[in-house]
This record gives sequence, C-alpha cells and structure tokens, in this order.
Amino acid sequence: MIKKSVKIDLLGLKCPLPVLKANKLIKEHKKGEIIELLVDDIAAPNDFKIYCETKSYKLISIKKSKHITIKIKI
Repeated sequence: MIKKSVKIDLLGLKCPLPVLKANKLIKEHKKGEIIELLVDDIAAPNDFKIYCETKSYKLISIKKSKHITIKIKI
C-alpha cells in the first residue's frame, strides 16, 4: 500500500514559524502519511528534529540544496 505524500511550502518563514505552521497543517493528515516540508530557514532542520522527537514522528530525511527539504512520517 502506498502512503499518501503531502508537500508543505514554508519558504520565507523564520523560526519558530515553520514548525508552528507545519504542526497546524499536519493535524489535517492521517498517521502514516509522509510530509515533505520545504524551508529556507537554517534553524529549521534542528527545530524539526526536536519536533519529531516530541511528537514521536519519524524524521526520514533532510536534504539541502537551493532550499531545505525535510521529510517526516507522521
């Protein structure tokens, strides 16, 4: 079974707004879904590591290129 994947654009937001907005939007999705977050705040990867630990979500990957892409499984 393929799990649903959702992309959330958080570009332009600075700490703590990416995590706060993501948390609000993630509540609209079901457990097991993959959420792909697009951010440009350099603090976001560490913030999302802590967020995932707190929420018991799985941090799948953090990829840095032009922007930072963070994948989590809720």
